[in-house]
Amino acid sequence: MSEEEEHICVCPLEGIIDVISKKWALLIINALGNKGKLRFNNLMEYLGRISPKTLSDTLKELQAEGLIKRESFAEIPPRVEYSLTEDGVELRKSIIPLLKWAAKRNNAKQVNTALKRTRLNLRRSIKRH
Repeated sequence: MSEEEEHICVCPLEGIIDVISKKWALLIINALGNKGKLRFNNLMEYLGRISPKTLSDTLKELQAEGLIKRESFAEIPPRVEYSLTEDGVELRKSIIPLLKWAAKRNNAKQVNTALKRTRLNLRRSIKRH
């Protein structure tokens, strides 16, 4: 790789990095990428431990950045659905390698922890006998 290829201008990241670097932002992007359209409560269930305020705030920020769209339906009770914009779809495509890396890394850590426990249990049982 040439020196020119290694240098990437991060100038375009300045605004968006503040939004996507927040704890739940990429998880929301991924959830919408996996499911297509989701309502607020469905997103809450999908994500697990997120608070309603955090979800609401993060959705507003992602919408302001043009990564997700909010569609309201004039029904009783009112219905709102969230989905990815074209930019959101592109972002998700870009983070898939990161998600795969994180899953692989997490799996390796879990396997490593299980191996350590097994070795420790073996040592303890050998000492007892």
